[in-house]
Amino acid sequence: MSIVEAIWLALIQGITEFLPISSSAHLILPSQILGWADQGLAFDVAVHVGTLLAVVMYYRQDVGQLAVGWVGSLTGRHSEFGRLAWLIVLATIPAGLAGLFGSDLVENYGRSALIIAITTIGFGLVLWYADARASEKSGIESLTIRQALLIGVAQAIALIPGTSRSGITMTAGLLLGLKRLDAARFSFLLSIPVIVMAGGYQAVKLIQLGDAVNWTVIAVGVGVSFAAAFTCIHLFLKVIERMGMLPFVIYRLVLGVFLLWFVFA
Repeated sequence: MSIVEAIWLALIQGITEFLPISSSAHLILPSQILGWADQGLAFDVAVHVGTLLAVVMYYRQDVGQLAVGWVGSLTGRHSEFGRLAWLIVLATIPAGLAGLFGSDLVENYGRSALIIAITTIGFGLVLWYADARASEKSGIESLTIRQALLIGVAQAIALIPGTSRSGITMTAGLLLGLKRLDAARFSFLLSIPVIVMAGGYQAVKLIQLGDAVNWTVIAVGVGVSFAAAFTCIHLFLKVIERMGMLPFVIYRLVLGVFLLWFVFA
């Protein structure tokens, strides 16, 4: 992988990881349209580290309070952040189980451009419906165990390429009555353990394979994906506060139609 390819792929990963537009739908473009080689496990780990650092840094105050609250809950000192930390743990379980038992199935049968095109359009329309019908009547502090679990189940569906993890969890949050910014905040906080699990799994596979690592490319991957993801989170929250999810719905539909054209052209 050249430095130029590394920069572009890290930008794509960093920008699309937290937007409701599907990172897998975008990462397929360089390989299938431009003919670029697979980015490899080491680079996957690098961009996961970059995006993880970005979301932790952006929500560093929340992350610190969640950690303190969770530890406190173990010693009987209950708090709102301790409760939220447990809800995040609960909502992560479905995705963990889906990844454990379904990842091989998805790798073998789910990464085609046609499937990604269909899910990009389909779940884009569901996001539009959820945003258009959003009541925005509750905040993250009012989340119940049932609601957190439903968002977690939605997150597990994102194992299917083209769905968008952030997109489907925000969709679920909006359908459950969360305000847009609260749905996004919970989605981003929920991404932390999932990115840790995914990156950790890939790191273990990388160690087992014992492949040589190009540390320059790795550094580029971490740095560029961090900067892109951090900036993207900030701008995304500004956009949905003013315009809602419609710009991202339109983008998904355009991208999905383009992928369909690419498949059948």
